Amino acid sequence: MRRTVAYAAIGATVLAAGVLAGMPSSATPDHGRGFGQATLTAFAALPAETFVSASDPSGAALGTTPVNGVVPPFADQPVQGFSGIVRNGDGTFEVLSDNGYGTKANSGDFVLRIHRIAPDFGQGAVDVLGGVNLTDPNRKVPFALTRPDRVLTGSDFDVESIVRAADGSYWIGDEFGPYLLHFDRAGRLLAPPVPLPGVFAPENPAGTPNLGGSKGYEGLAISPDRRTLYALLEGTVAGDAAGTLRLNEFDLGSGAYTGKRWTYQLDQPNHAIGDLTAVDKDRFLVIERDGGQGVDAKVKKVYLLDKRDRDRDGKIDKVLVADLVNLANPRRVGGFADPFTFPFQTIEDVVVLDDRTLGVLNDNNFPFSSGRTPGKPDNNEFITIRLTDRLHADPRVLR
Repeated sequence: MRRTVAYAAIGATVLAAGVLAGMPSSATPDHGRGFGQATLTAFAALPAETFVSASDPSGAALGTTPVNGVVPPFADQPVQGFSGIVRNGDGTFEVLSDNGYGTKANSGDFVLRIHRIAPDFGQGAVDVLGGVNLTDPNRKVPFALTRPDRVLTGSDFDVESIVRAADGSYWIGDEFGPYLLHFDRAGRLLAPPVPLPGVFAPENPAGTPNLGGSKGYEGLAISPDRRTLYALLEGTVAGDAAGTLRLNEFDLGSGAYTGKRWTYQLDQPNHAIGDLTAVDKDRFLVIERDGGQGVDAKVKKVYLLDKRDRDRDGKIDKVLVADLVNLANPRRVGGFADPFTFPFQTIEDVVVLDDRTLGVLNDNNFPFSSGRTPGKPDNNEFITIRLTDRLHADPRVLR
């Protein structure tokens, strides 16, 4: 097993890279113009064909036709689809696999799981250190599950976002409800799924659908004081203005939505969001993307939001922080050209590493996406990028 890289070492590596690249260090961003061109500072990748050893078979519903050169089904569970990330204090991260192979119908043998990973940027690799399966042993889910042992699968929930509460438990955002799901640190569901009042995805049996499929909680952030969740839908609720997404506030003390809501406006109605993370009690980073990959990947952006600032229509102001298909790479990090592009269809993880450094990961949709090399399944890549301006983040976010 490769050694685990301490978080301090990651921070030092990234900082040194920024100095070597000769990047500006202005203290306060000009919100009128946005930030300047961000710079790639580190690169690591987990091979696409990485599996949980001695686990259950998976992918039976995919048939046996090769996909990007990979032949399903699989003898074990793929380590794939990183759709959410939580930073630990030792250089490791918890990452969330999504619902498996893209639909409720074909993901019944994909086990939902939180993986622990450690990037080794010196070697350009990612170590998988372990993880926990998501389960419902205490029968909190009120509807029938796929497996009689109550191990949760991609036919039960489409988990896409994750945060860790002050007590070490996890809150996870789902798209099939959309629901908020509360798990203990061993992956056991602690309470019934919490629905969003008045909003129903097609997979939700409790009401008439007014949200598109796979358009539920793609983004979930927790406030620095660990008292409040902010859950962002990926799709527009029927009757709302085109390209607007609801950002909902949830109070952890009462276990209920507060009724406060904000509106995020996509650049184009056919775009989607990939992740949401808090910078302080009022500001968030969000990934906005188009559906393209490879040469067709045009919009993969990280924006800074401030829920205190709204335009005349009540929509949250946003400032461009980084364009992920146009990152400066003067040192040719990872052996890539300058500029560097992160050309994936789904980029679903952003994490604050220090006040000017972000970690960004893709969801490789194994075995379907092939944005890096046509005809080959994408790896799960982990990059760090250096911003031209400080975020002025709450110190609790940086711990």
